[in-house]
Amino acid sequence: MEFLRIPLQILFVLDAIGLVAIILFQMSRHSGMGGAFGAGGTYTVFGREEEADPKRTATAWMAGLFMLLAFVLAYLSQPKA
Repeated sequence: MEFLRIPLQILFVLDAIGLVAIILFQMSRHSGMGGAFGAGGTYTVFGREEEADPKRTATAWMAGLFMLLAFVLAYLSQPKA
């Protein structure tokens, strides 16, 4: 199983970098000066539109892959008795 460790670590790092990038690229509705004074509050009271948002879907998949890779790499790094 050691032959899987290096490719999985590379995939883990790339997924982490991609996850950080996609989260930073998502603009919040509260990101302007109006957000400091309560503008955009209707989006939280009435919920947000649940249309197909590709960035949200990609974030969820990448976060799931990140957690899965973290568990697999933790298992592979266990000392063998």
